[in-house]
Amino acid sequence: VYYYKANKGKKVLDYISYGFEIGKMYAILGPSGSGKTTFLSLLAGLDSPTDGGIYYEGVNIRKKGLHNYRKKNMSLVFQNYNLLPLMNVYENIILPIQLDGVKPDKKFVENILEMLGLTEKKFAMPSQLSGGQQQRVALARALAAKPAIILADEPTGNLDSSTSQDVLGLIKVSSEQLGQTVVMITHNEEIAQMAGRIIRLEDGRICGGGE
Repeated sequence: VYYYKANKGKKVLDYISYGFEIGKMYAILGPSGSGKTTFLSLLAGLDSPTDGGIYYEGVNIRKKGLHNYRKKNMSLVFQNYNLLPLMNVYENIILPIQLDGVKPDKKFVENILEMLGLTEKKFAMPSQLSGGQQQRVALARALAAKPAIILADEPTGNLDSSTSQDVLGLIKVSSEQLGQTVVMITHNEEIAQMAGRIIRLEDGRICGGGE
C-alpha cells in the first residue's frame, strides 16, 4: 500500500505490505506522524490507497463492496466515541446489531457491561458519562456485534492504567474465543505487549512487526 496526501504534499505510507492472521491481536506503535491512523483508516476502507490494495479473504475490499465489508465483518473504535446523544448506554450498544436485523445476544451484552464496569450506567445517557465511560461504551458496542475484525484507535486512551489492562484483557479474551482479528493503535508499550504482535511504523514504513 502506498498513500500520498496530496493536499499536504506528503507521503504518509510508503509501500507497506503486511498480512494479518485470523484470530490474532496486533498493536501498531510509532511516533506521531508515522502513519498509524492512516494505516488503520485504510484497513477500515475509510480512505483509499494511492497505489496498491487492501485485501480481505483474497478480495480487494474496494471491489468486494465497502458497505458489506464493514457491515458484516468489522467494528471500529475511534477516539471520538460517536455515541448517539438521545439513546442510553444499552441502546447505543445494541443499535448496530439491530440495524443489521439481528436479535442482540442479551446475556453476552450484559457480560460485557459487567466486565467494563458499566452495569450501573446501563440506562444512563452519554451526557451523563465521563470520557472514560464513553470510551468503554464504544468498546462495548464494538464487542457486542461479535465482528470478525476490530479496528481500534487508542482504545484505552482515556482510561487509567488498571482499567486499561482490564479492557485489553477483555478484548484479548473475545479475540481468542470468537476468533476475532484485532488491530489497535497505541502509544503505550506495556499495552502493546498485551497484543502479542507489534507492528512498528516510522516515516510511513514498517520497521518491525510480528514480534
